[in-house]
Amino acid sequence: MDTQALKGSWRQVAQSGDQVPLFFYSALFLMYPETRSLFPVSMAAQRDRLVNALGHVVSNVDRVNELVPFLQQLGRDHRKFSVVAQHYPAVGQALLATLEHFLGDLWTPALARDWTAAYGLVAKVMTEAAEESSATSPPWWEGEIILHEVRVPGIAVIRARLNYQYPFRPGQSASVSTALRPKLWRYYSIANAPRRDNTIDLHVRVVDGGTVSTALVHAAQRGDILKISAPVGDRLTLSPGPARELLLIAGGTGLAPLKSLVEQVAHEGPPRAVRLFVGARTSRELYDAEALAKLEADNPWLSVVPVVSRDAFYRGEHGYAVDVALKAWRDQDVYVCGSEEMVQGSVSRLLDAGVPPEHIRFDEFTTAGGREP
Repeated sequence: MDTQALKGSWRQVAQSGDQVPLFFYSALFLMYPETRSLFPVSMAAQRDRLVNALGHVVSNVDRVNELVPFLQQLGRDHRKFSVVAQHYPAVGQALLATLEHFLGDLWTPALARDWTAAYGLVAKVMTEAAEESSATSPPWWEGEIILHEVRVPGIAVIRARLNYQYPFRPGQSASVSTALRPKLWRYYSIANAPRRDNTIDLHVRVVDGGTVSTALVHAAQRGDILKISAPVGDRLTLSPGPARELLLIAGGTGLAPLKSLVEQVAHEGPPRAVRLFVGARTSRELYDAEALAKLEADNPWLSVVPVVSRDAFYRGEHGYAVDVALKAWRDQDVYVCGSEEMVQGSVSRLLDAGVPPEHIRFDEFTTAGGREP
């Protein structure tokens, strides 16, 4: 298989931009009309995810150790869309038709063989991972909303009780769907450590163009049923080994997974010094202040420091959370979570200040995510 030919041909196709997913889905639905029911009514977000995921796969086609875990997770995750093994050949045919259309005279028999072989491997890894996962867990859990609080305009804290045991680790995320927006899924971090009553908390902020976040904040209510996919991600879970001190930097609803780490230390120990810096634009946006104050009062090893950047009347810390946190850095493990812009800026500041990269943990915004931060 000529990996350079695959990369070069995909770069050529990707230059056609939005026309690529438009052609792909048109071809798929024309050749296999039954597949249309797998997708939401609006295909706008789905089109972006297709191109991003394909780009990630092709760019890593010669790095098998990195690509295989990505494909395995993609295969497990696609169970929530009711994708089964029989759907993969249909997708493969639509993909090859799309490549041929946009490459024109550059589409040679050799390139067709390489793409056919590459897609065959992708489909094999994904279907095997999905089948293995199906033997141990469902494609999704159902969770009844038992608490829905709009804490400040545009931010809600939602508690859902799942229908049966939901194994996860603090710091992980889950893909969430609501009947208010059928067949649309978005990732949210779980904001608590595991509980005996099998409930999870989600911190949801409305984002521009975020159809799922808007529905969850403004339209969801107690008694509604959410679909929750299997938990994913280990970037923000606590590192194994000695219990090092922690410095946690949260931006907005990026507080959620970091709060779950605080609860984990409180429940499991051993106690360690934890400093949590919670950033917001104004004091009004410190939506979880009361709960954090109680956590701090109950745990003498915990220090919570709210930081605001645009509130001249606030009497506490001003500026960006990362800058205030750096004043307290003493070789702790550092965890960062927030918007993509906040994470990138914070990690850059930490590295510039001399924090070793191996001491910094942050969530990556992957091409397969579909995240509304």
